[in-house]
Amino acid sequence: MAPKITDFVEDAGAPGIIAGIGAVLLAPVLIPVVAKVGKPIAKSVVKGGIVLLEKSKGAFAEMGETWEDIVAEARAELAEAKQLPAFEATSHAEAIADNGQG
Repeated sequence: MAPKITDFVEDAGAPGIIAGIGAVLLAPVLIPVVAKVGKPIAKSVVKGGIVLLEKSKGAFAEMGETWEDIVAEARAELAEAKQLPAFEATSHAEAIADNGQG
């Protein structure tokens, strides 16, 4: 069953109806005022976002380079371990685990 307008009026009550009428009457006056105040605020938020984005790009690039270095070192160690005979690779892996260095 579709809602009726009388249901909304009964639910809102007198204060709701008065607020609704006031909003409709004041909207043409308030919207430009809010737009004037809101535009500089929105612009400053956008500027801050752009500055944050630019700063984070450098940080993410640095983290990416660090990650690539770690991956390259790990691949080099794996390649080195494959080239050693089995008993030397095991000893080398144990030495790495013991002193934490490559």
